[in-house]
Amino acid sequence: MTNTTSPIAVSGLSELAAQYRAVLCDVWGVIHNGVRSFAPACDALARYRAQGGIVVLITNAPRTSHFIVEQMGTLGVSPDCYDAIVTSGDVTRALLLERGSAKTFHVGSEREKTLYEGLDLQFVGEGDADLISCTGLFDDTVETPDDYAERLAAWHRRGLPMICANPDIVVERGDRFVWCAGSLAERYKAIGGTSYVAGKPNAPIYEAALKKAEAIRGGPIARDTVIAIGDGAPTDLRGACDQNLDVLFVTGGIHSASFGPTEAPEAAAVHRFLAEKDLGARAFVPHLTW
Repeated sequence: MTNTTSPIAVSGLSELAAQYRAVLCDVWGVIHNGVRSFAPACDALARYRAQGGIVVLITNAPRTSHFIVEQMGTLGVSPDCYDAIVTSGDVTRALLLERGSAKTFHVGSEREKTLYEGLDLQFVGEGDADLISCTGLFDDTVETPDDYAERLAAWHRRGLPMICANPDIVVERGDRFVWCAGSLAERYKAIGGTSYVAGKPNAPIYEAALKKAEAIRGGPIARDTVIAIGDGAPTDLRGACDQNLDVLFVTGGIHSASFGPTEAPEAAAVHRFLAEKDLGARAFVPHLTW
């Protein structure tokens, strides 16, 4: 791993591509913003694949991968720019499967209930639950984690475990920020609650993504020939560094306000940010391009 707190600035993925056999690329904030896709990012991944590289998209979306394929199609993300997708929803299902027919209270929107298709969980009211399964806020257009303080305290008093399907704290949706399931999981842990998370930055999602890449290649892929691309420090960067993967840090995403002009991030600010977070990267770029 060649990550450092003083990564180099690059003009695009082409400067690094020849050194890597596979890319694990974040989705939200790198390829799209929930409203529209980023054409240069899609083009960069398609070009990398055209040169023989493998691209596995790795996202903290709380739904299974086939739903994300559909969503990206509606946002204009071409299938040419990736080989496979692994979601937090995919790996969370494995955690939920272990719970058998547990009495479960779902926290999140109705559209995210597709995560549970085919599982034996019994969905019950909040007062009867033995397990909290969180895919997000009930209504992320108006709610904040503060609205859940009493609920979190009540769950903690009863000793209920939480399985969090999306470790992200916030994401950009178009030109605004919305709270994600990870914000509730963090609040729950802060008051002493037990929360299980399989998505980034935790190991299971990376293990699943690397297995996908190796299956596509038809053989093992050394970790020093894999680069992770992402914009989120606590998820993308932390996870990749913990898994000994090189990082291409997209600075124009969730942390863009920390680096000066979005299109011309200040290297000193990027280096300071990484040092403060105890993280590293191989290189940085404002937006993913070729």
